[in-house]
Amino acid sequence: MKIIFSKRVYFFALLLCSLNMMAQEFGKVAGKISLSGNTAAENISVTLKGTKYSDVTTVSGQYEITRVKPGSYTIVVRAVGISPVEANIVVTAKQTTTKNFALNESQEDLQEVVITKNKYKQDKPSMSLRLQTPVLEIPQNVQIVSGQTLKDQQITSMSDGVIRNVSGAVRLEHWGDLYTNITMRGSQIQAFRNGFNVVSSYWGPLTEDMSFVDHIEFVKGPAGFMLSSGDPSGLYNVVTKKPTGVTKGEVSAIVGSYDFYRVSLDLDGKLDKKGKLLYRFNGAAQKKGSFRPYEHNDRYVIAPVISYQFDDKTKLTFEYNFQYANMTEVGSYYVFGPKAGGYATMPRNFTMTAPGLPDTNIQDHSGYLQFEHKFDDNWKLTAQTSYFKYIQQGYSSWPSAVGPSTTANGPIGNGDIIRNVGIWDADSNMFLGQIFVNGKFNTGSVSHKILGGIDLGDKDYMADWGQSHDLDTAANPFNIFNPNYGTPSNGFPQFDHDTPLSQRAGGLYGSEYAAGYIQDELGFFQNRLRVTLAARYTWIKMTSSYQDPQEDSHITPRAGVSYSITKDFAVYGLYDQAFLPQSAEVTNGKLRPLTGNNLEFGVKKDWFDGAWNTSLSAYRIIKKNELTADPNSTPQKPLSMILGEKRAQGIEFDLRGKIFDGLNLIANYAFTESVVTESNVTGINVGAIVPGYSKHTANAWLNYTVQSGKVKGLGASIGGTFLDGRQTDTWGEGLEKLPTYFKLDGGLSYEIGKVKVTANVFNILDKYLYSGSYYEWLQAYYWQAEAGRNFRVGVTYKF
Repeated sequence: MKIIFSKRVYFFALLLCSLNMMAQEFGKVAGKISLSGNTAAENISVTLKGTKYSDVTTVSGQYEITRVKPGSYTIVVRAVGISPVEANIVVTAKQTTTKNFALNESQEDLQEVVITKNKYKQDKPSMSLRLQTPVLEIPQNVQIVSGQTLKDQQITSMSDGVIRNVSGAVRLEHWGDLYTNITMRGSQIQAFRNGFNVVSSYWGPLTEDMSFVDHIEFVKGPAGFMLSSGDPSGLYNVVTKKPTGVTKGEVSAIVGSYDFYRVSLDLDGKLDKKGKLLYRFNGAAQKKGSFRPYEHNDRYVIAPVISYQFDDKTKLTFEYNFQYANMTEVGSYYVFGPKAGGYATMPRNFTMTAPGLPDTNIQDHSGYLQFEHKFDDNWKLTAQTSYFKYIQQGYSSWPSAVGPSTTANGPIGNGDIIRNVGIWDADSNMFLGQIFVNGKFNTGSVSHKILGGIDLGDKDYMADWGQSHDLDTAANPFNIFNPNYGTPSNGFPQFDHDTPLSQRAGGLYGSEYAAGYIQDELGFFQNRLRVTLAARYTWIKMTSSYQDPQEDSHITPRAGVSYSITKDFAVYGLYDQAFLPQSAEVTNGKLRPLTGNNLEFGVKKDWFDGAWNTSLSAYRIIKKNELTADPNSTPQKPLSMILGEKRAQGIEFDLRGKIFDGLNLIANYAFTESVVTESNVTGINVGAIVPGYSKHTANAWLNYTVQSGKVKGLGASIGGTFLDGRQTDTWGEGLEKLPTYFKLDGGLSYEIGKVKVTANVFNILDKYLYSGSYYEWLQAYYWQAEAGRNFRVGVTYKF
């Protein structure tokens, strides 16, 4: 046996040596491409003529073509609208041939090139994900929703249909357009903005307006190694618009059904002749009615950004985002019905709200200061800090009784409801800081991409939801079959908004954390095989008005492998862990951080020179100490329970990109299953289905634009969303399950010169679509309907 084992070890070592010797026969071509004004040229194609060797430049204009056989080549820089540039080069084994290009075109030309080349596919993540690796080579499922996708689909906020572009993402409609609350891989994922975790409580942040959003990155599975603490199920990272150094502008106006009016402005340019001081300004104003009467949601946004480039190596950027929302009370979109009735027993436009209730007002402030310094082409330091301030003054409506039932003041009959309004004033502050280093170097034939840094955070959230008022009485209830929208029988509430919130807050939550992390991506065989090794140490302190402060610390490791079978075909495997603070009042045991691990395998492939991409992944996530809503919880007194342990597993498939010139497609499918494996809660058994997701989700969006002829610029789109095996967002099952969901959307567009007109129709089939749950403590169903067939028409002018 020893002899056989020795022979096998010798054979394996010989094989590795042979592969390494083969890899060392190759060379590498690298360089930088810049435009007029020394602006970095992003997304420019670089090809070795007559071969399959190619790359696309990064945001800093860098390109790198690996595994090139030694010899003489013609290198070509080419893009639609930009004159091709060619040069002769010689590639030598085990050496890097450097070739830089300076193009005469401007950034305006390049912007058009990027959109023409590929509207829906982005090959590289933003630097806020801290990676130096193309999406194809990252050992994890990362999906990027491009800015052009947001425009084509006329998406105006983070909760306005973004998730149709990502496999397995569903939304708990509980919060309407107030909070996004996306569920993926069986759990609610964390919300990030420019690489910062902006969640201070379960109820936030305010859903982002798309006027200041460049694109959105969805990271499946844990990502604590590259960002601050995150949920094992994943996160979404909203990347805001930054100055490009080009003087240009864009104004858009949209009108739509149900009194929808919106204007937005995007200005980009230089504040000095040398182009060192740059600016970007985005603003929007929106008036939005509803298919339900007495309901509205108005938004106002300003988002200025200023950056200063000290020299080729150092840059300072300041950004401020302000969102103001003025809306009907939270919960105005709910309809409740008795247990015997089930879901959707009332017309789609039925409402239970009481006209005359004051509006709910929200202010969402965020400021960022970022310092970037390049020591050389291989090493870069980034330090950034941010402050988030959230202020809410308003109301939440929810019934205190649904008939037939008996209240403290007497019985109410079938269809009778005692409507209740609670105060919801809230204040949140977050101070966040990050400093990290990206580096590249080689040790012999092995390449290294290093990431290391420190994260610091201090978050607090306080709210008053302790004041409530019944709008109706048992003697004169609100009846859904004969509604009276006049002054409620018990009058309107008179809540105390004047006493400082800190003195009347019933919910006080906070967390502090400090973390350090290091990651090395090792490249073998000319970076064909990539091994990622990482670890993160996190210290967390959680505070709550309901419990003594809790402290904990943990080391979360990460190991990933990615192998390029060909230049455009990669397979990967990943093991990762997560460690996340939680905030709530728990009714069983002590509040502890959430811990979890993720095992994932996948395949990624680019097709037709990177025009479109497919990815297929399978995963298994184990989570411990996760909180879940207590069945006895009410909006006026939210309570949570420590569930124990749950397992989520599934398969995800994504396709996005340009199938051929003019035809772009986004399509995805996910199978998800989440069950309880250990339970600390009476009534929730091992094997129980965890609420809050759909077992099957499928989406598609197809867009075609005529490329030539008399109707050049005319486009058409069609898309759909299918959900099956939908779970409610509570543990109460009731007698009826949510039905299968299908929504069909489509539209037309026409672009000529600087003007583009886009028109979309949503819910073309005019289906009665809704989500909902059953509440044990009310013995009632609730549901929230979506609008029937509706439209939006928009005009965009570029200048």
